[in-house]
Amino acid sequence: MAKKKSKKYLEAAKQVEEGKLYNASEAFGLVKKIDFANFDATIEVAFNLNVDTKQADQQLRGAMVLPNGTGKDQTVVVFAKGAKAQEAKDAGADVVGDDDLVARIQDGWLDFDVAIATPDMMAQVGRLGRILGPKGLMPNPKTGTVTMDVTKAVTDAKSGQVTYRTDRDGNVHVPLGKVSFTEEALEGNFKAVYDVIAKARPASVKGVYIKHVSVASTFGPSVTLDTTAL
Repeated sequence: MAKKKSKKYLEAAKQVEEGKLYNASEAFGLVKKIDFANFDATIEVAFNLNVDTKQADQQLRGAMVLPNGTGKDQTVVVFAKGAKAQEAKDAGADVVGDDDLVARIQDGWLDFDVAIATPDMMAQVGRLGRILGPKGLMPNPKTGTVTMDVTKAVTDAKSGQVTYRTDRDGNVHVPLGKVSFTEEALEGNFKAVYDVIAKARPASVKGVYIKHVSVASTFGPSVTLDTTAL
């Protein structure tokens, strides 16, 4: 049974012209205008791609740093030992540890946004797969979170890094910032994400690749973008 939409949502949705494809500047102006949350909501872009995620070469996954940041302070943990642990602390990681950090998470602590690990720690971190995996927190080489360059990984995470991946239906959701951002900042972040997704087009995809793009705030209705104008 579909969840009933709130009165505020329905009022906001009335301001989105049905069937209209908006250019990027129009879309972000409208999304900011119709947001009704009583907090600084996140604005997210959703891509629907013509990909078959059952094919390994058509699965997108990666990470990038938004040029205008995310508007969120990221709590970063690093699994590392010795000199690499000190390097992570010097780079600004919030929590650094090895077996002790693994045990802490096994005991239920999950108060962080990004987890980074050096390759030699992955045997221990692998034990956390069932805890971190479902929450999207498992370190992964494809997103730059399994690396010996912990300085870069921590700096990127603290500077507005976002991750992206296709779900089973070929959708990709990426946060672009907050409602409090200027339209220019949101559009700049969007264009950077769009370029990354466009360049990641699998060679085996035929025909139209990006089928649909929309943006929305946390609780607000979505606004569809005109992909021909991008």
